[in-house]
Amino acid sequence: MTGKPIDEVLKWLDSQRDAMTDLLEELVNTESGTYNKSGVDAVGAKIEEHLNAAGIATERTGADSFGDCIRAEISAAPGGANRHIVLMGHRDTVFPDGTVAERPFTKDGDVAYGPGVADMKSGLVMNTFIMEAFHKFGGAPFPLVALYTGDEEIGSPSGRPVIEATARGARAVFNAEPGRETGNVVTGRKGASFFKFEITGVAAHSGGQPEKGVSAIEEMARKIQALHTLTNFETGITVNVGLLSGGSSVNTVAPLCTAEVDVRFKTMEQRDQVWRAIQTILDTTHLPGTETRVVQERGFLPLTMSDDSQNIFDVYVSGASELGMTIDGEFSGGSADSGFTAQVGTPTLCSTGPVGGGAHSINEYCRLDTLVPRAKAVALAISRLNA
Repeated sequence: MTGKPIDEVLKWLDSQRDAMTDLLEELVNTESGTYNKSGVDAVGAKIEEHLNAAGIATERTGADSFGDCIRAEISAAPGGANRHIVLMGHRDTVFPDGTVAERPFTKDGDVAYGPGVADMKSGLVMNTFIMEAFHKFGGAPFPLVALYTGDEEIGSPSGRPVIEATARGARAVFNAEPGRETGNVVTGRKGASFFKFEITGVAAHSGGQPEKGVSAIEEMARKIQALHTLTNFETGITVNVGLLSGGSSVNTVAPLCTAEVDVRFKTMEQRDQVWRAIQTILDTTHLPGTETRVVQERGFLPLTMSDDSQNIFDVYVSGASELGMTIDGEFSGGSADSGFTAQVGTPTLCSTGPVGGGAHSINEYCRLDTLVPRAKAVALAISRLNA
């Protein structure tokens, strides 16, 4: 797609900063913490309303506990390729109910603040306007699918099957997580496993009959020490027991203890390696009479660069340079849905969204002056990809 069609797309996007900012404000001011299904779906409804008004149909895949997955699709321009391109983003945030009332969307010049303004409601806005732009001017060289998921912040337990099914066979995925504070995109991410395990012991009076008890807390303490020895900063594998609870009273030998653990790794091989070690630790009983079981497990897969991903990156960076932006790639220890798409074999570029920072904090911000340029960079890359 060269010449007039993409020129019209880029020119139209140039005129949309105010409209993009208005939609961003609307989305940020809609409470959508992951566990607030009605709020996450309300954000989705606002996006659907915008797309439908532009003549783009949407459909939902329902989820029982978390936000539904919303899909929008436009056909390729006449003579275009069959393989689709995915524009991806999540609607949920990490913030509890009431956060919007305390600190709603605000602007200070070219910088906007508010819960989820960077991570990643600005990316949702950007993808929505890219879809509208191509639809308005006859389509892209590929069918475009925009996917808006609802539970990324907890590892996409309901969104992952939809993400993987949508990505399989696609030409490329552009995941609109926020651009780095440097302006860079992300070309590699760690994978992550989040698991919760519990240990049961035997309760007894800690003063009168301590010998009859078996402490779940003591067993847990020994396992925590072993788990933390798996961290290796040189290889990038980290294991962190971040949450711990146990016991019933100060004068009772603890009958129960639970822990929640964050595990990070750079490759699938590392994931398998660290999980074998974790399983050995969990299976090893130090105090007879205790039992250990994993009760919950979620996580992300690592984003790794294939040759095809490198090609997409090169096309994106070249086009961005023509638009006046200097963008490079960098590695992130954080995880994202882009790992799922990369691991099904689809070329993936992450953090193509508007530039922002302070994610998950009261200082989260988005640079409004990057809304249009970053949208144009993705649009230009789409227009230049080979079938």
